[in-house]
Amino acid sequence: MHTASGDATDFSVQVDGTPQNLHPMLRDEIYRIAGEALRNAFHHARARRIEVEIEYDTRQVRTRVRDDGIGIDATVLSQEGRPGHFGLRGMRERSKGIGGQLDVWSEHGAGTEVELTIPASVAYGGHVGRRFRVFKSKAEKTS
Repeated sequence: MHTASGDATDFSVQVDGTPQNLHPMLRDEIYRIAGEALRNAFHHARARRIEVEIEYDTRQVRTRVRDDGIGIDATVLSQEGRPGHFGLRGMRERSKGIGGQLDVWSEHGAGTEVELTIPASVAYGGHVGRRFRVFKSKAEKTS
């Protein structure tokens, strides 16, 4: 894999636990959040290594994207991104919409870690969050 600068990047994905069936909309939102974190790592971090960890646990499902790149400036991180860019803010809004918690850690020169945690009761249970019930009810009305 290569970063935006064309440098080779070591990339790995690790899955722990037994993969579970997730509601398709929840799965798609997790995919979008992790995808944004990966795009940021590949395009902005200048990382030599990018790791993705997916953990299916009895208490939660967790997705972590970690890189060893240049990190995110503390000012940019505290303001939820750069003006005109909505990646961090969008990831937080998506995670909140699915009942998850998004934590972003970064330090200049020490890389970035983005972790999305969703409680098992939301991820594996019948409850998929208010946002998905709204989608479902709209879909039922058009059927």
